[in-house]
Amino acid sequence: MPALNDKRKNTVSTQTRPRRLLAAPAVLLCASMLAACSKEEPKPEPIRPVRAAVLAAGAAGVSADFSGEVRPRFESRLGFRVAGKITAREVDVGTVVKQGQTLMQLDPQDLKLAASGAQASLRAAETSRDLADADYKRYQELRSKNFVSQSVLDGKRAALRAAQAEADAARAAFRGQSNQAGYASLVSDVDGVVTGIDAEVGQVVTAGTPVVRVARTDELDVVIGIPEDRVGDLRKASSVTVRMWARPEAAIAGRVREVSPVADAATRTYTAKIAIPPSAGVRLGMTASVQVASKSGGTGLRAPLTALHHEKGVTGVWLVENGAVRRVPVKIVGQAGNDVLLGEGVTAGQTVVTAGVNLLRPGQKVRILTADVARRDDTEAAAAGAGTSK
Repeated sequence: MPALNDKRKNTVSTQTRPRRLLAAPAVLLCASMLAACSKEEPKPEPIRPVRAAVLAAGAAGVSADFSGEVRPRFESRLGFRVAGKITAREVDVGTVVKQGQTLMQLDPQDLKLAASGAQASLRAAETSRDLADADYKRYQELRSKNFVSQSVLDGKRAALRAAQAEADAARAAFRGQSNQAGYASLVSDVDGVVTGIDAEVGQVVTAGTPVVRVARTDELDVVIGIPEDRVGDLRKASSVTVRMWARPEAAIAGRVREVSPVADAATRTYTAKIAIPPSAGVRLGMTASVQVASKSGGTGLRAPLTALHHEKGVTGVWLVENGAVRRVPVKIVGQAGNDVLLGEGVTAGQTVVTAGVNLLRPGQKVRILTADVARRDDTEAAAAGAGTSK
């Protein structure tokens, strides 16, 4: 009997096992159908933070910045007027000198000897002239008594004139040699600063060889290189502002003094010189930034260049209205520094997106950053105050 009962149990479990296997897929199918029928709630649309600016009227113009170097307008390359050996150097590079100050000296021994020889020749010539003069006077007395002929007296007069000419020549030679001796000292002919030394003590130089460079500091230039497409703008510049790299807070008014008519062979730029007045803190060789601005006469609404959005060949901007953006096409009428001037499609006081314009879509919700909101409020308050004062 126990064996029969075990056999029945095994038979029952074998019959119920397939039913359980068939029921499991059915349960999973029902669960998936219920999940498919249930609807998910839509996610809220994200609000994108953007930077924005308020459109305001502005004047068109062209502005550009160029880097340059402060250089002297006048720089002299001084040299000795006579040949000789350098025995002393009184200045170094950077020394501030006054007019008449000694810069270098030559060995004056040979020059002094030559001056002494010229002086001796002058004395000999003057002695010969005095002798000829005395002889002529004696023959004048003899002629008055008719002791000599007129031709003899004429000969004495000619000898006196020749002796006088020799004395004059000797005097001129002596003065020239005296000047040569004075040229042994090289002096500065202007007030300025030493910018270069081209010879040292012990070196033998010929007459005219440059040995010292002296630059005047009363007139300075900022030398810049202008691309060929900006030469016309520079000639029509309404204002030129120069700022030193070491002192960017100090603005110096400049003047276009010279524009080279020929481009540099290496850089293919045109050299321009901007004249600036001498001021404290401006030294030769400093790096300067030159800002050139020229008005073109056009007006429009000023907007940052980053506010422009290009799509399918049409230029537009994103306007912020009621917390959402709307794209409108615009027309560019000019440029003002790093901004553009918009002529059509927008009005003054509207807010445009200035950053992230390529990530927006029509009707998207946006949030203007706090700093831009404060700036917009200040602009609106200033406009309201101007209207009230009127």
